[in-house]
Amino acid sequence: MFLDQPILFPPIHQSRVWGGRRMETLLGQTLPDATTPFGEAWAVSDRPEAQSTTADGVTLHDLWTNHRAEVFGEDAPSSERFPLLMKILDACDDLSIQVHPPAHMAEALKGEPKTEMWFIAHADPGAKIYAGLKEGKTQADFEKALQDGTVADVVHVIPARTGDCLFIPSGRVHAIGAGLLIYEIQQNSDTTYRVFDWNRVGLDGKPRELHVRQSLQSIDYVDFEPTVQSIEADGTLVKCEYFDVRLCQNAGPVGKPGEGVTVAVVHGAIHVGGTVLKAGDFALIPACLNEAAREVVPEDIKARWLEIRIPG
Repeated sequence: MFLDQPILFPPIHQSRVWGGRRMETLLGQTLPDATTPFGEAWAVSDRPEAQSTTADGVTLHDLWTNHRAEVFGEDAPSSERFPLLMKILDACDDLSIQVHPPAHMAEALKGEPKTEMWFIAHADPGAKIYAGLKEGKTQADFEKALQDGTVADVVHVIPARTGDCLFIPSGRVHAIGAGLLIYEIQQNSDTTYRVFDWNRVGLDGKPRELHVRQSLQSIDYVDFEPTVQSIEADGTLVKCEYFDVRLCQNAGPVGKPGEGVTVAVVHGAIHVGGTVLKAGDFALIPACLNEAAREVVPEDIKARWLEIRIPG
């Protein structure tokens, strides 16, 4: 493997009861088989159970451990693993209503905190997302709705449109609705507490496990009716302590020499140096690349991509 060009990883596809085939039909990805519903593609993952690996066998963990300054920059954090997990989600059915544990409670609940953001690359007409509580609803209201099977009535509903972005801090109750293809940038965590799953069964025909006790302890009960993110003048969608994500469309260099950036193409195709990246591709732009090798040229005016940074 050479560090003089963008670094790509084949996606790791994950079957989900709510998944579909749009990573194949909309993004042109080759799915592992012809019938299984695939709900997630883990694009950049330094998880022991799902390790991103280049075509020539180099893992993300190896890059993070042995080539950190060259690939990610001198200011990269000192964590044992690459601190972010990046995915594409294909929701053909509503996901469970769920929550991720906040940092101050995660250890006690035997989980990992997870703050994330969603960029909606495709939304069917009428699609929606659930996030936060309806104004004035209390923990008691939520618990009663859980007993009655009416949780959706107390959770805030947001119409979902292509190009929208939503920030999901740990503790925010949420769910992705049917009809959405979403790019998700999150902390490197796989802890999700499902509090309500629409009374469904899993792919094995059995009811999926719920985590009601952990969920009720994790939910932020004063998080009312959040809205989608506004796009700032420089394209910033979300800037928090874990990630800085910008939506880009103009030709020019990706970052500057010495800076490691991840690029995720959401529409169309772009050229970075001598590499063509199309919708669905994620690529690490190594810190050691010079300015010329970072030059982005969109194939047409419809091309859009995310630039993802780890704050220094």
